[in-house]
Amino acid sequence: MNDQINAEIYSAYLYKSMEMYLQSIDLPGMANWMNVQTQEELAHAEGMIQYINVRGGRVLLTAIEAPKKEWKSPAEVFADAYDHEANVVTVKIHKLVDLAIKEKDHAFNQFLQWYVAEQVEEEDNTSTLLRKLKKVGDHTPSLMQVDAQLAARVFRAPVIPGTTVGGP
Repeated sequence: MNDQINAEIYSAYLYKSMEMYLQSIDLPGMANWMNVQTQEELAHAEGMIQYINVRGGRVLLTAIEAPKKEWKSPAEVFADAYDHEANVVTVKIHKLVDLAIKEKDHAFNQFLQWYVAEQVEEEDNTSTLLRKLKKVGDHTPSLMQVDAQLAARVFRAPVIPGTTVGGP
């Protein structure tokens, strides 16, 4: 679980790096989307921290590796975001579910089901944007339209059952 907290915080760090890159190439809407993603990842980590504390465990934070800083295009940014969600975060969450089942820890398994469903949403969101950006390519007016759409995204703290994240 501590490793997963590290992965969630790393995800926030990665998305913050993507946000800074997108800002540097004058795509503030896409940068906003990544900023919201950063906040979501920190909320995911906080939910896990609270769960460990409620269960009497101890959170042990470890070093966070430096994220990638440069991309060739907005499409590459979203390709990396999708790859990270699908091949890193989802895989780690599924391993935790497997462990909960093996250990017959039903409460932990139930807690993790929110994260399983969240990963389906995360993968869908990033893959949808990636497909859109691949269609747009280098067509500046279309790229600006996508950027404007992504500027509307607003952070709403997710409600993670069993925690105070997004709740009272």
